[in-house]
Amino acid sequence: MKAAVLEELERIVVKEIDDPQIDDDSALLKVESVSVCGSDIRIYHHGNPRLKPPAVIGHETAGVIVKAGKNVTRVKEGQRVAVGADVPCGLCKWCREGLGNNCQINYAIGYQIPGSFAEYMKLPRLVLEEGPVAAFSDRLTFDEAALAEPLACVLNGLELVGMGLGKTIAIIGLGPIGCLMIDAARAMGATKIIAAEMNEMRMGIGKKYEADVYINSANENLVERCREETDGEGPNIVMTTCPSVEVHEMAIEMVSHRGVVNLFGGLGKNVRPLSVLSNTIHYKECFVTGSHGCVPRHHELAVKMLEKGMVRTQPIITHHFPLEEINKAFEMMESQQGMKIVVHPHG
Repeated sequence: MKAAVLEELERIVVKEIDDPQIDDDSALLKVESVSVCGSDIRIYHHGNPRLKPPAVIGHETAGVIVKAGKNVTRVKEGQRVAVGADVPCGLCKWCREGLGNNCQINYAIGYQIPGSFAEYMKLPRLVLEEGPVAAFSDRLTFDEAALAEPLACVLNGLELVGMGLGKTIAIIGLGPIGCLMIDAARAMGATKIIAAEMNEMRMGIGKKYEADVYINSANENLVERCREETDGEGPNIVMTTCPSVEVHEMAIEMVSHRGVVNLFGGLGKNVRPLSVLSNTIHYKECFVTGSHGCVPRHHELAVKMLEKGMVRTQPIITHHFPLEEINKAFEMMESQQGMKIVVHPHG
């Protein structure tokens, strides 16, 4: 089969490799759509301790089961399934308590488990027993279903901050995650959604998601505007859906008393440390948390929400590439000229 193989840092080659071989406890997925994640770009440039080249990466996936072992009950041949990233080990304390994204082993597709930038992908026993594998109907396209994985991460973040009826939320950064978060927050009960972005293209796409307030953070004071929009109180919830230490600091400054900040967007290794007056947190009695990844139940819920039209993905899918042009797909992702970039291994 054809696969995009990360041969070494900053070198991906599309070439023929052996077809995955399944046993009685695994299944074979024909990959129809796989979208490029920011973490794929980080692996491409910087590697990851859980992955040793040559390797196939990619984890935001949808396709069709073309073969299933005789002991497999999770999926069946001909079934359309979406596949996520984080796979609980199923044995440790965190995994037994349903918090597999905190597992110390931290198995993930496209990391220790070969990923989906390939024509076919093996779903081994651990993935089928513990991992994010969810069937979906023809109400969804493969492109839409592939984005269940980032939506699942959004749901994990919103769950951690106690998103619920009547809350006011500020979402800072309208990349794909921020846009998905607008729809998801609305579905979970937000009555006022403030969305901020400085990139004009992303702001334009973000406006299709119909937040209540849009703030251009390139030329407006973000903290002051968020306070103005909340009668001086600040938002109940602030989600930092962009990789900026300055935004992390502003989020803590603007959140309401007893509010919650989620430092959702991860920061690069070379950025300066976060600088916050601890008294700000002390006197506000506010809460600062982070979130990363998700667990399989979030992925299953994401698929259901997509099928019911509660969250839209079409506005953020801006570019498509065949597998042979994966390097162009990565370049487009890094250029920020698009939003979600989808690769089609079968053309």
